[in-house]
Amino acid sequence: MRFRQASPIPIDYLAPCFAALISIIVNYGGTFTLVFQAAHVAHLTSNQIASWVWSIAIGVGITGAWLSYKYREPIITAWSTPGVAFLISVLPFTSYNEIIGAYILSAIGFLILGVTGSFEKIVSYIPSGIASGLLAGILLRFGVNAFGGVNLDPTLVVELILIYAFLKRYSQRFALPTTLIIGIIICAVDGRFDISNLTLSFAKPIFVTPEFSTNSFLNVALPLFLITLTGQYMPGMLVLRNDHYKTSANPILTITGIGSLLMAPFGSHPFNIAAITAAICTGKDAHPDPSRRYIAGIACGGFHIVIGIFGVTLATLFTILPATLITTIAGLALIGAIGSSLSSAISDVQSRETSLITFLATAADITLLGISGAFWGLIIGLTMHMIIHSYRTK
Repeated sequence: MRFRQASPIPIDYLAPCFAALISIIVNYGGTFTLVFQAAHVAHLTSNQIASWVWSIAIGVGITGAWLSYKYREPIITAWSTPGVAFLISVLPFTSYNEIIGAYILSAIGFLILGVTGSFEKIVSYIPSGIASGLLAGILLRFGVNAFGGVNLDPTLVVELILIYAFLKRYSQRFALPTTLIIGIIICAVDGRFDISNLTLSFAKPIFVTPEFSTNSFLNVALPLFLITLTGQYMPGMLVLRNDHYKTSANPILTITGIGSLLMAPFGSHPFNIAAITAAICTGKDAHPDPSRRYIAGIACGGFHIVIGIFGVTLATLFTILPATLITTIAGLALIGAIGSSLSSAISDVQSRETSLITFLATAADITLLGISGAFWGLIIGLTMHMIIHSYRTK
C-alpha cells in the first residue's frame, strides 16, 4: 500500500500566525489609544467612532491580506500612527465633513504615486546601508523600551525577560508567543486588567458626506499625505527591502490608496504599509523560511477584519493590556530586526560611517515642521553620504 505524502503539518503555520498576533497586539495596544484621543477632540459620537474603527480595520485587513497572498510576501498594512497624532491637532478646528474630504484627497495622492511609479524610483536610489541605518534607528527605541520598563514595573518586566531567555534556549520559534501567553496569564492573575465588563457588538458603518475646501487641503490633506509618506511608506518599504523582499512600492501604494479612498467616507484616515509592526512578521522569528512568512501577512489581515467587525468593543480589549507588557513584548520581538539592520548598516566599509550617522540621527527622533524623525534621519544621512563620498571622489 502506498501512502500519500503528508501535507505541511499545522505547526508550520503557527509561527507566522503567532507573529501576526503579536504584531496586532503591539499595533492596537501600543498606538490605538491615539485614535480614541483624536475622536474625543473631534467630539465624535460613539457610533462615528465605531464606524472609524470598522472602516480602518476592515480596509487594512483586506488590503494587507490580499497583497500578502498576491505577492507571497509578508506585506503588513496599518494605519498611519504619525498621521493620527497629527489629526489630534487639527480635528478640533476643522469640520468632520471637511476632514473626510481631506482623507479622500490624501488617498488620491497615494493612488497617483502608485500608478505613476514615482515613489518606487525614490526608494531605489537610497543606498542599502543608509536604508538599514534608518530602519535600525526607527526600531531602536522599541528595543530600549523593552528594558526601560524596569523603571515602571520591575517585577513584570524582569519576569518576562527571564521567561523569554529560558524559552529561547529550547525553542527559537515559539519562545516569544509563549512568553506573551504567560505574561497575559501573570497580568490576569495579578488583576492588572479586567475584561468582565467587555461586551461584543457589531459595528455599523456610517457614511459621511465629504466636503472639499482650500483650507482642509492645505491644513489637513497635504500635511497628512507628507507625514504618512515619510513616516510610514518610506520606512515600511525599507523593512521589506531589509529582509530581501522585492515587491515594488507601486502596487502597495495603489492598493492601499484605493482602499483608503473607499473607506474614507466611513471615517477612515489613509492607511499604508506598516513599518514597526511589519518587522515582527518579516524576519526569521516569524518563520525560518522567508517564502512562508507571507502567512503572517494573511493572518494579520484576518485579525484586523475580525476586530473591524466588532468595532470599538474588540479593539478596546488590546488597549486595556498593561503598557509594560506590550512594550516589553514589542522590544523582544524586534531584537532580530534591530540586529540584522545594524549588521547590514555596518557591513559596507565605505558607507559605514554615513549609515551609522543615519542610525543615530533617526534614533534621536527629531521632529520639525510636524514631520517625524524617520524623515529627518534619512535626510541627514543622505546629505552626509553625498557630501562625504562626493568629496572622496575628487
